[in-house]
Amino acid sequence: MRSTPHILVINGTKVRRPVFVLGAPHSGADLVARAVKRSTGFHLTVGRPGVLRVTYAFARRPSIASERGRGAARVLRDAFAEAWQVSARGCAECPAECRELSGLGPAGPGGDDLPPPCTEPRGISRFADASPDLLYSADVLLDAFPDAQLLQVIRDGRDVVADMLDDERCMAWFRPGLANLDEVFPNPFFGVEDVLERDRWPRAAMAVRCALRWRGSVRLSARLRAQTPDEQLMTVRYEELVARPGRVADAVSHYLGTPVSKAALHGLVRRGDREAGERQPGTWRDRLTTRQLVQVEKVAGPELRRLGYELSGVS
Repeated sequence: MRSTPHILVINGTKVRRPVFVLGAPHSGADLVARAVKRSTGFHLTVGRPGVLRVTYAFARRPSIASERGRGAARVLRDAFAEAWQVSARGCAECPAECRELSGLGPAGPGGDDLPPPCTEPRGISRFADASPDLLYSADVLLDAFPDAQLLQVIRDGRDVVADMLDDERCMAWFRPGLANLDEVFPNPFFGVEDVLERDRWPRAAMAVRCALRWRGSVRLSARLRAQTPDEQLMTVRYEELVARPGRVADAVSHYLGTPVSKAALHGLVRRGDREAGERQPGTWRDRLTTRQLVQVEKVAGPELRRLGYELSGVS
């Protein structure tokens, strides 16, 4: 049973129907977040320290959230109450990604020369967040904000793995000592669900570990879809977002009940830009070795097929 509504006021504005953008690492959630952040009336944050401390605690040890019950929802709500405050000093804590989503430059060296806030409090009517790995706190989010709207992004796991392998921050989670599989098993964060996978983990290739993380995240997304009303959860396909950004913007606008910036979605993945070109669907064909592709499809093949992605046939 969801908790009763709680009145949260930020800078004089009541928090109603907050929006949370969810997805596996490199799923494309940042593209949807950019469109929401640049839409009139929205204040979207990403990666504020207080939020990350709480969400990663829940992600790494799900029992913390389940054992605390409604207390977990209160802790998470308090973290967002702080994160959504609009002030120069508060915004100075935002990571570079948050300012980049607004189209702003780096915050600078800090000190007394604080950066200007990315939005004006008087223009805010909706609050949102797209911090990494929010997916693992989805149940707590809905307990903390019973009227929340979730936007989850799904992308071909092979493209996700290719991006993860090139991301030092993603790879850092696989360093010895960080995989808490002995204390937390099954482990949703690492996608390890059976004893054989746990036993093989220390010797597993990085592509296998990335594939397990993707597989675990889309299974969580499927369970979330099954237990959440349509008016509170919308799934966006990354491939549809790239191919038909205008149509996706219209669908998201209809779901949220407020216009979402089409301009922020159009041209997000341009073929002439090397970095953006790597975000085109299907680049895994050039970026994964044959061995890596076999490893990924062996681990995540059933989920790829379930989501409608055709397997390569390489074995």
